[in-house]
Amino acid sequence: MFLYLIVVGLLSCDGQMLVKDKNPDFILVIHGGAGTILKENMTDEKEQQYEAKLREALKAGSKILKNGGSSLDAVTETICVLEDSPLFNAGKGAVFTAEGVNEMDASIMDGSDLNAGAVTGVRSIKNPIRAARAVMENSPHVLLSGAGADTFALQQGLTIVEPEYFFTKRRWESYQKVKAKKEQGEKHGTVGAVALDMQGNLAAATSTGGMTYKMKGRVGDSPIIGAGTYADNNTCAVSATGHGEFFMRNVVAYDISALMKYKGLSLTDAADEVIQKKLKAIGGDGGIIAVDKDGNFTMTFNTAGMYRGFISSEGEMEVLIFK
Repeated sequence: MFLYLIVVGLLSCDGQMLVKDKNPDFILVIHGGAGTILKENMTDEKEQQYEAKLREALKAGSKILKNGGSSLDAVTETICVLEDSPLFNAGKGAVFTAEGVNEMDASIMDGSDLNAGAVTGVRSIKNPIRAARAVMENSPHVLLSGAGADTFALQQGLTIVEPEYFFTKRRWESYQKVKAKKEQGEKHGTVGAVALDMQGNLAAATSTGGMTYKMKGRVGDSPIIGAGTYADNNTCAVSATGHGEFFMRNVVAYDISALMKYKGLSLTDAADEVIQKKLKAIGGDGGIIAVDKDGNFTMTFNTAGMYRGFISSEGEMEVLIFK
């Protein structure tokens, strides 16, 4: 057991929150999507609702870590809390496609052995992140899609719901507005979690409903290992949120790990290089959360805001929304 924890927090001018934890027993970091999130566009009540749900998710995951549980279990349960909330574009709060249906993606990765699982285009799985983990642990594959993934989840005994479960008035109204303009809307609604457990194992998980009014068959970065999710005990665990096409082209999550592994960059420097330089240079926007093998972590974004938070083994917890 480590005997101390030193925390240094810095809020940079470009909106990223950088926090360094020295030798924590465990750390959990989460995000609920990045984008044009401005305080003047949000009521106090809605802000409190987001903050409360982020804290609930952090507490659910940290309880597992505090009791010696695995980072995989922690990120899974954390994501489930967010998927069960209509506030976020994942699970219950998933946005609608151009066809007026909900199609969800999720992925998870184990940093100890690079094992990974993902699902894409699922329509009836209450918690897509559980399906992604089942693919990782109970199948010979990494990624299952559409009806095949739904059937697999049913065979695994996961909770299956009727399509009406995912209907929320807020998302339907957003869909109708975007449909009237016949162009894609919200691009950054995603939830994610990364964790380091007491055994020194890293894990990352990401879940999303995708873009509002996305065309049939579109797949973003969230279920793509290396783009939206990546974990390696030798470097870091990363979960991304943003305009998926840019994150796939840049293999963002893996790129951060590779910069650490092959160039010796710190987690913060690697994240800055990818999010603040590479992505911005080609017009990509969004952000990431990441934690390294030593417990250092960053919440880096190049948008107006990102729902985010962390909790450490010392019980220190903070949730943030705006720049």
